[in-house]
Amino acid sequence: MALRNIVKFGDERLRKKCREVTEFNDKLWVMLDDMYETMKASDGVGLAAPQIGILRRVVVIDVGEGVIELINPVITSMHGKQREVEGCLSSPNQWGYVKRPAKVKVTAFNRYGKEFKIEGTELLARALCHEIDHLNGVLFTDLADEMVQPEEVEEKRNKK
Repeated sequence: MALRNIVKFGDERLRKKCREVTEFNDKLWVMLDDMYETMKASDGVGLAAPQIGILRRVVVIDVGEGVIELINPVITSMHGKQREVEGCLSSPNQWGYVKRPAKVKVTAFNRYGKEFKIEGTELLARALCHEIDHLNGVLFTDLADEMVQPEEVEEKRNKK
């Protein structure tokens, strides 16, 4: 496994719609492993392939319950509402309030090409939406209704 460079805000690859994965092979597995290692080393909860410069529909997420790998994910339903502060590994030191569904259902494939369904609420729902947005060239800054300073984020975390 290797750490990959994270593409930063302003790089045109973050604005591109990603292509579907059609081959489930060693190359994909290495990319998934590298993405997870890169995300963890960067203290993130999610990472999408365009964030490492690869325009494929691949996402890794870990909100503290173990790694979730999603290939060609599709949101199939959304319910409820939540508004929370989000950040992004591609936009260091930028934070903003984003409205997201409180619950989502997603259909995707695992690293072996087997289809599965996952349901997420709260933080996992936000992470699923945030990372799938990356696959469509959408950044959280496009959706934020209020940007906040890094010190405000720290204050909010300390209150919890």
